[in-house]
Amino acid sequence: MGSEQARVLAELFASTRERFSSPNLDLATVRDICESLQAAGSEPTGVNYAEVSAGGVPALWCIPEDCGNGRVLLHNHAGGTVVFSMHSDRKAAGHLAKAAGARALVLDYRRAPESKFPAQTEDIETAYRWLLDQGLRPEGIASTGHSIGGNFAVSLALVLRDKGVPPPAAILSISPWYDMEMKNETVASNAETDKLLSRPLLESFRDAWLGDTGVRWQDPRVNMLYADLAGLPPTTVYYGEYELLAGEAVEFANRARGAGVNVSLHCLPEGQHNFILGGGRVPEVDKAIDDMGRWLRSQLVPAQATA
Repeated sequence: MGSEQARVLAELFASTRERFSSPNLDLATVRDICESLQAAGSEPTGVNYAEVSAGGVPALWCIPEDCGNGRVLLHNHAGGTVVFSMHSDRKAAGHLAKAAGARALVLDYRRAPESKFPAQTEDIETAYRWLLDQGLRPEGIASTGHSIGGNFAVSLALVLRDKGVPPPAAILSISPWYDMEMKNETVASNAETDKLLSRPLLESFRDAWLGDTGVRWQDPRVNMLYADLAGLPPTTVYYGEYELLAGEAVEFANRARGAGVNVSLHCLPEGQHNFILGGGRVPEVDKAIDDMGRWLRSQLVPAQATA
């Protein structure tokens, strides 16, 4: 049985989905409603923030006290490419950065439908190369994100691999949306337990991102279940038991393991999609973030150690 705080988080997600699902709302209003979900988490203590241009990509530094400069989480927000922003992920990324003893760079990549694929992945690659230009070493960088950001955390490493660019040292993918076909059985079987997502919502995000681009739902650039995963750095995947996307997180981990990737898979019991937004308020989420932080610390080598 989950905690009372976890129940409150689920109720907040349900009420938010009810608000933004009205067919009479314009996109700007839907985005405003989704931004309000940042209130699900508490303000992490001892974390400062600074906006920056990461090679032309708007971004937000989350800087824990005494974290040093050699380790960075390149973090991609949720929202199906359509909603959310670096601001909605600020608290969650701050908690994660603090647990990892690293700075987090939260990207404000271009959103759909104004900017369709591949605008988002281009922005993320630009920001990674900007980090390298700032003197960061790949050994000190982790690619992180949740929901569609969990997809991007993986796809960045694949893009870099194919271009011969040293990839980040680790990937942390949380509540990931990997499968644009949405064919896993949990999309239907968890329809009642997932309080934030629905199949029609995912379909609307997919169409906003990929519609009229000629990109197939099975394209390995956008669907990680069709991608060649060989050569990925050590990868950890977290998902919530109750979310629509639970099944594809398991399927991805199995495919990655079959490709020789060092991958670990973790299920948050009764966890909701985007559960990480509850950081600082939900004990189950805080434990998961602490575990994520320990793993990231074990994978990232500070710059001074690699010089």
